[in-house]
Amino acid sequence: MKRKEFLKLTAGAAVGSFVSPELFAHPFGEKNKLGIKKCLKFGMVREDLSVLDKFKLLKDLGFHGVELDSPNNLDKKEILDARDKTGLEIPGTVNSVHWKSPLSDPDPKVRKTCLESMKSALKDTKEYGGNTVLLVPGVVNEKVSYDEAYRRSQVEIKKLLPVAEKTGVKIAIENVWNNFLISPMEAARYIDEFESEMIGWYFDVGNIVRYGWPEQWIKILGHRIIKLDIKEYSRKKQQDEGIWKGFDVKLNEGDCNWPVVMDALEEIGYSGGWGSAEVPGGDRIRLQDISERMDKIFNS
Repeated sequence: MKRKEFLKLTAGAAVGSFVSPELFAHPFGEKNKLGIKKCLKFGMVREDLSVLDKFKLLKDLGFHGVELDSPNNLDKKEILDARDKTGLEIPGTVNSVHWKSPLSDPDPKVRKTCLESMKSALKDTKEYGGNTVLLVPGVVNEKVSYDEAYRRSQVEIKKLLPVAEKTGVKIAIENVWNNFLISPMEAARYIDEFESEMIGWYFDVGNIVRYGWPEQWIKILGHRIIKLDIKEYSRKKQQDEGIWKGFDVKLNEGDCNWPVVMDALEEIGYSGGWGSAEVPGGDRIRLQDISERMDKIFNS
């Protein structure tokens, strides 16, 4: 039974029954139907504020968490203090080195740089109280063939699994425009070949729209999806203005069919996880708009 059908059948029974205060825990409406917690990236906050005040701002706007880059130059004590004082969670981090020094690079020194950064990120994330580090596994280009990227990245990631197990923090592979793992069937196979519960998929909804349909990826990846990145993409802007202009559209105003995406997430049992905005940030007004649009997406 689809979520919307279930709600129609049960709506009448809810009248007059006790309503938990938890449903009104944030200012922009009810807790969403799949229990997805609302997050964004720390760099999206463009207000000139202290770390603590940035955390307070996000909490006020209805966000449940914020993700940081790692390794980073932030004061860890200040971050943890802001987390503890506001209750804003840090569910995970994004590796800050994987683009400049990818695990697929032919130079062993470059690969080692990324490997060591991932070890640090896994340890940082444990201290933050998070459970994932987002990793772009490799990049295919004129100098790095597809099969080389596949083999090299897997070899390096296997070296990280003991650290992931020790910290309890999972490695979350993300689909990006890196010319690599561009089929959901292959993406699922890539994860399964590690034979480890410490690696999964950080699914970016908007990144798929250029060459596929997010709901198809969701159903194929299934339980492998451990986090979501929320962004939008317009095929019309892509065609009329260029590939990268496709991202130049607000949430709910592109070609992501969010009701269908939410039904697919329900089908695979994605409940109680995180959805993190990865769009251009800004000041309080801009962030409030993002928060409200995310509410509409998660309740669609």
